[in-house]
Amino acid sequence: MPSPAGISGNDAVSRAINTVLASLEDSKAENIVSIDIQGKSSLGDYMVVASGRSHRHVSAVADHLLKALKDAGLGMARVEGLASADWVLIDSGDIIVHVFRPEVREFYNLEKMWLAPDLEEETLH
Repeated sequence: MPSPAGISGNDAVSRAINTVLASLEDSKAENIVSIDIQGKSSLGDYMVVASGRSHRHVSAVADHLLKALKDAGLGMARVEGLASADWVLIDSGDIIVHVFRPEVREFYNLEKMWLAPDLEEETLH
């Protein structure tokens, strides 16, 4: 079943992640981190975290990414937080992108949570 943004299959996911990363680089997003969450979560295949220097930059990075996804034929992604531009969440189905102002990113520290090693399935509690 295709994702909400219309991407499905490994080739489509590869194309989508390349589109996302290229757009973020082109927008001068900072500290871009791509995290493979396949097998860790059913939310998607990749989570990308990036920073903008200010509210205005975060908003511009997010707008540029939304246009890039649409232009690449990857559909319309769901967006949250664009009005305040402290933390913008862009969900394209298989790829979830977080664009933060630096101090907000540091506070939530999503990378630490998602890059933590997996616990063994037979861990005793």
